[in-house]
Amino acid sequence: MPRAYSITTEAIAAERERVGGNLAEVDVSRVIRLDELTLRAMGTHDVHLRILAVSAEHNVDHAALADTVNITEARGGKIYPGNSALGEVLAVGTEVTRFRPGDIVITHCNGQPDKHGYPLRIWAYDQPDSVGWYAEEAMVGDWQIIPAPLKCGLNLWEIAALPLRAPTAYHLWRRGHDIFRVKIPKEKMSRLYVLGFGGGVSELFLMLARAEGHRAFFCSGSPARRAHLATLGIEPIDQQVFNRFAKPDDVQAFNKEVRRLTGGEAMHIICDMLRGPVFAAGLSALAREGVNVSAGWQLDTRNVYNSALLSVRQVTLDHTHYDTIDGCNAATDLYGTVFRPAVHQEIYAFGDLPRAMREMQQNLQTGIPIIRVAREMPQAVRALIPGSAG
Repeated sequence: MPRAYSITTEAIAAERERVGGNLAEVDVSRVIRLDELTLRAMGTHDVHLRILAVSAEHNVDHAALADTVNITEARGGKIYPGNSALGEVLAVGTEVTRFRPGDIVITHCNGQPDKHGYPLRIWAYDQPDSVGWYAEEAMVGDWQIIPAPLKCGLNLWEIAALPLRAPTAYHLWRRGHDIFRVKIPKEKMSRLYVLGFGGGVSELFLMLARAEGHRAFFCSGSPARRAHLATLGIEPIDQQVFNRFAKPDDVQAFNKEVRRLTGGEAMHIICDMLRGPVFAAGLSALAREGVNVSAGWQLDTRNVYNSALLSVRQVTLDHTHYDTIDGCNAATDLYGTVFRPAVHQEIYAFGDLPRAMREMQQNLQTGIPIIRVAREMPQAVRALIPGSAG
């Protein structure tokens, strides 16, 4: 049987007991444990994958912490996480026509599209009976994978960083930009000020803004990530200068700096994937008619705001989630030309996945964390591995 990581309600309860119920002290590496997995029998439209590499994702943190909802309990007491992967096709069902053994593919995590194509649930999180891809092998439907763009100019780890984050950023940018344009058409204001807080999704969001000619700003506490985006023409703001917005005075100081940077205009579109104390800072930094978009709640799920004030300012708060499957394909077309992600300097071994999750939880990484699952890589991707250590 292939090895795979799992999260159980027993592991969650044991860790909570160890820290006395203090979620800030929970060590997710104690909750995510190496297990074994029995793959389902192959159906006519199924594809058998060997997983080559995966990226660490914050939704796995939420599952291990059970902070927003105890999804493991809701799913029956055990889940196999992981909803962003790059793999090699080993075999295909009798009615699969788009893929064949040897193909290199990426996954998407739209677990159950609604009638418009947007996900009702996410694969390996709240989609019932879904088995994730933090595993050596996987069985997926042919509708769940996309050909990997091996000639896009990115290396293998950079490609592996994007299957979950790029479609999310692509969706956020289209929503934020197009909502703003309902209010202020391009002929009245062609170049916008765009701000992003946080990690990988916001970084990609800003790459989209920059690619369309807008002035983009990245507010982060990570010097390495700010430096990477600066090479792409995205202007850095050090979040630590403002004490991560711990007090109202910090928010006020940030607001003042944003006005200085934008000549008094403030930000037209803001991507806030963190919430918590960042939410107030984002609202304060918005210009009139501005749009604040989010698909995340890393720091908090609840926010308080003055609805009357935002109405007077014509401000829009927009909440979205993962993209449609068509959106995932469109986002994949932008790998290398628009999306050039920062990857954490250490590529973790499969056995070190819990440590990768812990270090992401501690905000220690210099980029998107990648876990190499396969020891031996197929010939098709060896040249894409930095140092050609295939």
